[in-house]
Amino acid sequence: MTLGVDSRQAAVRDLHPDLLTAMYRTMLRIRLFEEKAGDLVEAGEIACPVHLYIGQEAVAAGVCAALKESDYVWGNHRSHGHYLAKGGDMNALMAELFCKWDGCARGRGGSMHIYAAQVGVLGTVPMVGATIPIAVGAALSATMRNTDQVSVAFFGDGATEEGIFHESVNFAALHKLPTIFVCENNLYSSHLPLSARRAVEELCLHAVPYGIPGVRVDGNDAMAVYEAAMQAVTRARGGQGPSLLECITYRWRGHVGPHLDLERGIRSREELDAWMNRCPIDHLGRCLVQADRATENDLEAIREAVQSEVEASVSFARCSPYPESDEVVKHVFASRE
Repeated sequence: MTLGVDSRQAAVRDLHPDLLTAMYRTMLRIRLFEEKAGDLVEAGEIACPVHLYIGQEAVAAGVCAALKESDYVWGNHRSHGHYLAKGGDMNALMAELFCKWDGCARGRGGSMHIYAAQVGVLGTVPMVGATIPIAVGAALSATMRNTDQVSVAFFGDGATEEGIFHESVNFAALHKLPTIFVCENNLYSSHLPLSARRAVEELCLHAVPYGIPGVRVDGNDAMAVYEAAMQAVTRARGGQGPSLLECITYRWRGHVGPHLDLERGIRSREELDAWMNRCPIDHLGRCLVQADRATENDLEAIREAVQSEVEASVSFARCSPYPESDEVVKHVFASRE
């Protein structure tokens, strides 16, 4: 078990430059997509509630870089980043936020119910902790089918206060299921800070009663997240059972919507600025440049390409039709066909 935030910067030279560049691009795709989504909410073009992942990009990028396409990912109400990092189509995600027919859930899910079975994203659910047992069930299925798939559950720090979290970890540990529990500890459950809810704030300690590894890692360092995830994935594929990763990070925007929530008196401007100065994208970019793995021009070219992709996704969503009215009664019950 590793206790205390791992402040060690993973050695850039020890990781393949294509991997590092891919993680950088993934984080930029999440950031620029989400910033655009926030703008569209304010403009009134996106009407569904939107929970933004801005500031937490290194967790999704680092974990998903350690996975295969066939592995499973389960998310929550703040899962645009998980979807994109796992390989979900950006056009389909933007169309889903517009509630259009070409959306990844055919316009039925909006921001909080997203789906991309072809890359292992089998659903996200806004109920706190709800996908954790489903991730364990997927891991049980993989074990019964004798595949090498692993199943990842992404959840916030608030979910560790749900009974289903503990039941799921216990079951996975008991049966040595290939599950990776990824707690994105952004220090707030909705509007309540961790310090006001927990007598002990090291959430990785939840691994102790179940006899599995519990690791606390700097969730703003994509390289450190990737290395921790690789260890957990290797353990899971090897039949050694689950692991718990607690990734310390911070969401820049409010609990829901594009605003900062500073007016609510929940957090201070100083706290937000301190975390914004630890931007995970800037951190990896600096590491790439300092290690001669990329130039500033290379990074700017990636940003320009991603920005074009985001703008194209908005055009795609705007042109996509809305679902027909008779679609509303479909997929409510299982079909016998």
